[in-house]
Amino acid sequence: MENILPKLPLGDWIDALVAWLVANFEPLFEGIATGLESFVEGIVLGLGVVPIILLAIIISIVAWKVANWRMAVFTLIGLLLIDNLGYWENMLDTIALVLTSVGISIILGIPIGIWTSQSEVVSKIVTPLLDFMQTMPAFVYLLPAIFFFNIGVVPGVVASVIFAMPPTIRLTILGIKQVPEDLIEATQAFGSTTSQKLLKVQLPLALPTIMAGINQSIMLALSMVVIASMVGAPGLGADVYRAVTQLQTGKGFEAGLAIVIIAIILDRITQNIGKTKTN
Repeated sequence: MENILPKLPLGDWIDALVAWLVANFEPLFEGIATGLESFVEGIVLGLGVVPIILLAIIISIVAWKVANWRMAVFTLIGLLLIDNLGYWENMLDTIALVLTSVGISIILGIPIGIWTSQSEVVSKIVTPLLDFMQTMPAFVYLLPAIFFFNIGVVPGVVASVIFAMPPTIRLTILGIKQVPEDLIEATQAFGSTTSQKLLKVQLPLALPTIMAGINQSIMLALSMVVIASMVGAPGLGADVYRAVTQLQTGKGFEAGLAIVIIAIILDRITQNIGKTKTN
């Protein structure tokens, strides 16, 4: 059945917009790409300098201090297993990609969340954008990222940021809005300024909720590592993707297990930051 109205050339408009952005802002995109790539490589080099056993012990101590001794034992055994399977270097690439993506998500997401929680106008603008970012298939983000930044780790980082940032923003908003009204009224009664109310009351009380958002952003960034490998991002995702394309079930399971171990370690550590240790 033919449409009564002619089809909107939406795809053509998007293609024209991307081409215009590339033509007019290429130096900016090149600068961003160079900076992100250097930052990721710096993390990999920094972690790679530390001997494997020492780095595993350091991360295990962090897990012990933040969580408990059982998590520390799991962390040490898990990291040594990754090294034994031969995925240590690729694990460092994955951690660098995730840390960079989550770091950018935090730097951008928390201020946006704070701003949104304080303004209804901003909330009406940001909320539909967050819905769009969370429901659009992650593969779609890779297409403009490739045009802007070429193939490699950078489009993977950019796509991961877009995909992983909404939980940080949403839970920052939620945490601030859940602060009891009587506390807000008390701070206002004592003559606190807006910044004092935010920094000394709202943000400290909202910290567990904000950390839950960061935790979710980390998990989403980790879920993007395989997708990012399709545009040349290194790491464990590339091993999984290669195993899938070559029907190597064992290799795929090994690389997937390494991702699971990293996900559990990061999840448990971030879940317990800001909480009182009870074990």
